[in-house]
Amino acid sequence: MNNDTSPLPPGHTPMMQQYLRLKAQNADLLLLYRMGDFYELFYEDAEKAARLLDITLTTRGQSAGKPIPMAGVPFHALEQYLARLVKLGESVAICEQIGDPATSKGPVERAVVRIVTPGTLTDAALLDDKSDSLLLALVVERQQAGLAWLNLANGDFRLMETRLDTLPAQLERLRPAELLLPDGLRSAPPEVRATLKRLPDWHFDPESARRQLAEHFGARDLAGFGAEGLPLAVAAAGALYQYARGTQMQALAHVTSLAVEHEGVYLRLDGATRRNLEITETLRGEPAPTLLSLLDGCVTAMGSRWLRHCLHHPLADRSAAAARHEAVSELMGTAGDGPLPELRRELKGIADIERITARIALKSARPRDLSSLRDSLGRLPALAAALASPRSELLAEIGARLAKPEDCLALLGQAVALEPSTLLREGGVIAPGYNPDLDELRGIQANCGQFLLELEAREKERSGIPSLKVEYNKVHGFYIEVTHAHGDKIPDDYRRRQTLKNAERYITPELKAFEDKALSANERALALEKQLYEALLEALATAIPGLQSIARSLALLDGLCAFADIAARCDYCQPEFREAPGLDIVEGRHPVVEAQVRQAGESFIANDTRFDVSRRLLLITGPNMGGKSTYMRQTALIALLAHCGAFVPARRCVLGPLDAIHTRIGASDDLASGRSTFMVEMTEAAAILHGATERSLVLMDEIGRGTSTFDGLALAFAIARHLIEKNRALTLFATHYFELTRLAQDYPGCANVHLDAVEHGHRIIFMHAVEEGPASQSYGIQVAALAGIPGAVVRDAKRRLTQLENAQIAAGPQTDLFAPMSEPEPESPCTEHPALSALGETDPDALSPREALERLYALKHLLG
Repeated sequence: MNNDTSPLPPGHTPMMQQYLRLKAQNADLLLLYRMGDFYELFYEDAEKAARLLDITLTTRGQSAGKPIPMAGVPFHALEQYLARLVKLGESVAICEQIGDPATSKGPVERAVVRIVTPGTLTDAALLDDKSDSLLLALVVERQQAGLAWLNLANGDFRLMETRLDTLPAQLERLRPAELLLPDGLRSAPPEVRATLKRLPDWHFDPESARRQLAEHFGARDLAGFGAEGLPLAVAAAGALYQYARGTQMQALAHVTSLAVEHEGVYLRLDGATRRNLEITETLRGEPAPTLLSLLDGCVTAMGSRWLRHCLHHPLADRSAAAARHEAVSELMGTAGDGPLPELRRELKGIADIERITARIALKSARPRDLSSLRDSLGRLPALAAALASPRSELLAEIGARLAKPEDCLALLGQAVALEPSTLLREGGVIAPGYNPDLDELRGIQANCGQFLLELEAREKERSGIPSLKVEYNKVHGFYIEVTHAHGDKIPDDYRRRQTLKNAERYITPELKAFEDKALSANERALALEKQLYEALLEALATAIPGLQSIARSLALLDGLCAFADIAARCDYCQPEFREAPGLDIVEGRHPVVEAQVRQAGESFIANDTRFDVSRRLLLITGPNMGGKSTYMRQTALIALLAHCGAFVPARRCVLGPLDAIHTRIGASDDLASGRSTFMVEMTEAAAILHGATERSLVLMDEIGRGTSTFDGLALAFAIARHLIEKNRALTLFATHYFELTRLAQDYPGCANVHLDAVEHGHRIIFMHAVEEGPASQSYGIQVAALAGIPGAVVRDAKRRLTQLENAQIAAGPQTDLFAPMSEPEPESPCTEHPALSALGETDPDALSPREALERLYALKHLLG
């Protein structure tokens, strides 16, 4: 998007000179150059597009003595190819003819009319209905970062400043589609999955940014937006605004405000926590089963996007979350008699008003967008009536904002046809009666046949020629045809147009005048419709703020209805907030696992979780597959849902103040960054120890398992003790180090709980119930058998386990786990009878009857 106008090398054709000039101005973009019914790409762009889109690479003649590589896509299929390119992270410039072919000398004048990048999408065909596509700009200075992000599809523009060490968590929260960086920032933030775009450093000048933004918002300065003391964030916002405006090539009329976000507005969730809790994506990167896939019963795209945002932004303001709880309760009613069914029925007919409004502002709305908007606004009275006189203040506010915009709706009703064409160029978009000139032109087209019949009747009577015909064809236009037999009856005002073998064709002044009017009527009607449509979009611009408010209210209402629906269907309870620290969950369930278990026809085992001033760390022991991780995650998800304003899967839930949720569950290596599994584990643990407070909920699972037994045990002990003594966070600490259960004896704030299992014959049955006290054993060998480990290996492991346990008993109890150990006594030689050794090495299941008998005789011989 630069303006390179340097002279081109000689020898290029005029058309290629035009192309190369436009390409030089958009050197870092794929340039789609309109030629007839195709958008063509040339040279390196053609080779790249052919590879990415799997389309044919060919050549088009020569320019400057060399064949020109070329690839193209049909104009009517542009959107599907654009969607594929954007998904691959490419940015594209669309070049159209803007000159008149009839008057052009040489190539028709062309210009880039649209630039599409991953972070600036607004077209419905290019966007995911249920997720947002954010453009984010970043400035870093010393240990501080300034961020600004824009959702161009709805006009939401925000900024914030944060510490550099919290930047990864902010980027994980926002998940931008495109990230703008200054050239001077040497390295991009790690683990960013966005398309990176570098801009010159001067684009990030804070003073220039302040002036541009103030001018856009019609303000003297940015003090009214709370952004005056945020120079880094303002610099990022200025670069972002300039870039976004350049892609749209017009003012961003729907970007009407600038919001400043501050630390502490939402519960803190780092990237590891968002991944471990599988909020909107499984650990394998799939969209289901996740918390979002379970809760998303929204009937509008706006509601689904609000829900996704809500789950990643749990409210720290508990009064705001409680207001949502009250709204959900009223929507459900006391016995299913709330307004929920009626509201969901009406919401099903609501279009994506949020994105349609943005397209109106950007003058890219299509005819069906406007008809959908008209029909959706017509449903507002029924929605408002269903929310009449609510007890919930939040529902009352929503109802008040759903007032029907009379002027806007009246204009849409008058101007837009009931069922308009998909594309403006097809006509039939403007409603009959809206414009008299358009009605007249349409009348000419509609009444053409009747006029010809009437003219034919008159001419037959006037000329006395009974076989006279008045007809039309595309080559010769309108004409009167008379056979040679009646040549002597031709009136004087007939002018010969064409001679045939058996007839002559004529034109009259009256027919010529009608021909001129009729043939141009369609073209003139389409041109007039285009003018009227553009004027309609201009007129609707004044309604944009009101439409945005309506869209936000509808999204919130749909999201609350989804909360109410899942709560009613799955027996969730309304959580309560209290000022005393702690957490008390009675019969809590993991919402996603419970749904999966119920689909299999089984029941989920509910469990309690209790934290208070005297009970801040629960040390969880029990077998693998016993449900420790599920129990830990369900506690975090219940707290998360409560702060989102949703009901929770429990019989009762009371929460004290929370400021963050931290998790360290499972681990995988990060080879790209050169970090082993254990290094990732320790990095996540370090972040928790540095960031957790006494108001944080911490989940620690199997810490220290990635190194040697004694190293891991020592680290687990030290980390647990630090969480109890220093952080004093509400902690669920799962471990297989049974030695750690002694912490409960030394620290009153620590308690042991376990998930039990029962052995039945050679099988193990997991109880999934949380009980007080430590577990009796780990059942690791039994789980290995369930996983399909060969029987011989399992039996060998059991023998080795018995030997290790006997050796531990012989060594005596350990009084202080981490006290310096005395030198071990040298082991006395222990001889085992050869018969016992041979018997221990025997696998009865692997012997045939004959081999078993021979082995028995051999053992008897060894015994003498």
